[in-house]
Amino acid sequence: MNNSSNQLIDNAEVKGKNATGGKYSIENFKDVVLKKIPSPNCDQTLQIDPVLSEDGWAKAIWTIDEKFVNGIGVTMGGFVAAATDTMMAYAIATELKPGQSFTTIDLHTTFFRPVVPGIAEVVAKVERKGNRTAYLTAEVVQNDKKCCNSTSSIMILD
Repeated sequence: MNNSSNQLIDNAEVKGKNATGGKYSIENFKDVVLKKIPSPNCDQTLQIDPVLSEDGWAKAIWTIDEKFVNGIGVTMGGFVAAATDTMMAYAIATELKPGQSFTTIDLHTTFFRPVVPGIAEVVAKVERKGNRTAYLTAEVVQNDKKCCNSTSSIMILD
C-alpha cells in the first residue's frame, strides 16, 4: 500500500471513534440520545436522530432527503432496513450489561408502502432477550401510516 492508502485507513479508523477517542460501546448509546456526544458516523450519514432509548425501547426521527431516493422516486429499501437496524441497536443497548456487545445476525424487512422524502419516525423494541440471543422488532411510520413493519432482528449477545 502506498502512503495515501494508509492515510485513508487511518482516517476511517478515527471516524469510527467517539469524542473520547474510543470505539462506541453500549454505554455510549444513552449519551448519544442525551446529546452529550455525537452520534456514530452511520447515524449521521442516515440523518437519523435518536430521541429515546430506555427499557428495551428506542425511537428516532429520520430526515429523509433526495440522496436516499432510488430510480422510481422512493426511499431505497436498504436505507429503510438500515434505519430500523440502527434503532434496534439503541433498543438492545438498554438491556445489556456494561461490557456486553451484540451483532445482528438476521434481518427481515416487510414493506407496506413507500417511504418518501420527508420526516419519518423509527421505533424499535426488544421483544425477547435470552442469555445468547435477542429478538427485536422495529417499524417506520410516516404521515401517521406504517410504511415498514415486521423488521425483525436476531442479535447474538456477547
